[in-house]
Amino acid sequence: MNELKEKILRTLAKDGRAAAAELAIMLGSTEQEVSVAIAEMEADKIICGYPTLIDWDKLSNEKVTALIEVKVTPQRGQGFDKIAERIYKFDAVESVYLMSGGFDLTVIIRGKSMREVASFVSEKLAPMEAILSTATHFVLKKYKDQGIVMQVDEEDSRIPVSP
Repeated sequence: MNELKEKILRTLAKDGRAAAAELAIMLGSTEQEVSVAIAEMEADKIICGYPTLIDWDKLSNEKVTALIEVKVTPQRGQGFDKIAERIYKFDAVESVYLMSGGFDLTVIIRGKSMREVASFVSEKLAPMEAILSTATHFVLKKYKDQGIVMQVDEEDSRIPVSP
């Protein structure tokens, strides 16, 4: 990968709304070069999308995020890929990762409530033939997500008092 594409990726990772003209100025390139590079990376699936990071905790319709550790039996001739595909097709599933260590897959889901997450695990995930076990962990608070600090503490404006 050339240096321009790498710089574009680093910039877009921080701000997916940056326009080609803005990127060209920031990177000392032409808008045409930047547009072509972005189009190539989209075609090659290096750039897979431009999601928006939302702090759901600040809305009245809060969502529950859960990380589910999954142990599976690999499928003959397909390894973990087929079971991962079955899992990521569910709408509630945000991410699926193949892991090393004590479990095989990490599944991250978002639901309306803990009960909804529990229902997903017990009714959809756990009954799959290849799944041996699951362990569900609920996210209590996000401090940093996808490289972005979610909650910045306000500076204490009180006047210090000396003894």
